[in-house]
Amino acid sequence: MGELLFCQHEWLRRWSCLVRRGEMGRAEQKTCINSIQTVILGVGNSRQQPNSAFGPGSLLRPTVFASSRTMPTHRLVIVRHGESTWNQENRFCGWFDAELSEKGKEEAKRGAQAIKEAGYEFDYFYTSVLKRAIRTLWYIMDGCDQMWVPVVRTWRLNERHYGGLTGLNKAETAAKHGEEQVKIWRRSFDIPPPPMDESHPFYKVISKERRYAGLKPGELPACESLKDTIARALPFWNDEIAPKIKQGNRVLIAAHGNSLRGIVKHLEGMSDAAIMELNLPTGIPIVYELDDNLKPTKSMQFLGDEETVRKAMEAVAAQGKVKK
Repeated sequence: MGELLFCQHEWLRRWSCLVRRGEMGRAEQKTCINSIQTVILGVGNSRQQPNSAFGPGSLLRPTVFASSRTMPTHRLVIVRHGESTWNQENRFCGWFDAELSEKGKEEAKRGAQAIKEAGYEFDYFYTSVLKRAIRTLWYIMDGCDQMWVPVVRTWRLNERHYGGLTGLNKAETAAKHGEEQVKIWRRSFDIPPPPMDESHPFYKVISKERRYAGLKPGELPACESLKDTIARALPFWNDEIAPKIKQGNRVLIAAHGNSLRGIVKHLEGMSDAAIMELNLPTGIPIVYELDDNLKPTKSMQFLGDEETVRKAMEAVAAQGKVKK
């Protein structure tokens, strides 16, 4: 009989959705997270059985796979950058080059410590050309004493371009346009926000930036949907990162919520609707074990303790809501 494996990313998707809708109290959140922790690396007892969070009357139902999974041959680690100053101010950031906040720096340091304690070593690091991701990677490299490992930076791993919404406070935008409209702009798969035109206060610091001087005509976006973001990130995955992994190289990617969601969608074969509900917490390393075809042999695993994961996911889920 194969071991039963529970699909962790599906739990997290449903959990964050219920929290956003206000349909789960703190007690049930804690019970749910306790169950999830049984499969988070280094936390809890891996033999512990799922508890009452998934029992009769529960708001959640686990997705269960009876395994006969192939043995993993590759490991991939992805990390969403630590909280930025604009995350802290609840502003649409996109391609604006915001710094890490003090909290974000601590998140990155904790992520580095978790990776160090897991004993992971790497052959290549990948990141975007935005400093919040680059600095997160620096903290990881320093904390793991792997500063010498080659780093590849690319605009293709940048955050989604939020166009005309860039710089706006998400809660204020929700109050003005309605939470549903903001959710469409933030979470719809193929509907972009309004484009950034030349009158936008951040147009020059983004569109005329020297770091993008080498882009071909038509490559520099004025706004992006999640579909657009994936369309420019996946070719880099397919052409650069995936071949390195298949050659046996150990890879870590420090990037952004939406560019990483594109990679997760590709790896997991998730639907457009499912990826829209997936929230990736800031600063917490996510581990994939992959077979030779780069298919996950089990669901994503987090290097983090229960309280850290819970708080991070609550913070991401709360963005874009009207403040009471």
